[in-house]
Amino acid sequence: MRPHLLLLPVLLAACGPKTESLGRVGGAPPSLMLASKLLTADGNALGDAELLQLEQGTQVIVAIKGLPAGEYAVHIHAVGRCAGPDFASAGPHFNPAGRQHGRDNPMGSHAGDLPNLVVDAKGVGSLNEIVPGLRLADGAAPVLDADGAAIVVHAKPDDYRSDPSGNAGTRFACAEFRKR
Repeated sequence: MRPHLLLLPVLLAACGPKTESLGRVGGAPPSLMLASKLLTADGNALGDAELLQLEQGTQVIVAIKGLPAGEYAVHIHAVGRCAGPDFASAGPHFNPAGRQHGRDNPMGSHAGDLPNLVVDAKGVGSLNEIVPGLRLADGAAPVLDADGAAIVVHAKPDDYRSDPSGNAGTRFACAEFRKR
């Protein structure tokens, strides 16, 4: 059976398997491609998030509009639940190896740690990152386990070293990903 997203309530997300991506890297097609809306706690859509399982890992693509210029932390969280107002329901960062946070932390990093998303003066930002070895639906520690996963956007940039969350500030947008 091919894993795909459950239909979620309209206020939480409009998501599902996709055939076209926001910015897939060339090469072999993904074995699994999922998409979800990034929503605020009041249900406003800020953009889209995609997870694409590739041979070498998982490509994470985020496209967002309407934010003030600057940098914002983006992380893969361990639970596919985006209940407002603070999205604490998304749980901690995806971290099956039990490491500390941050690509610059000598004890890091979490599997869910991603680079900061940069928003330009027009309020448009994007992130397109391949996380080597990260698997969505197969392997020893797939992201889409029984309770799914989420992509969360935080109010501040990630400092890439402070454990557990890089001093990223509050969670203000969230996208749910679940398997059936």
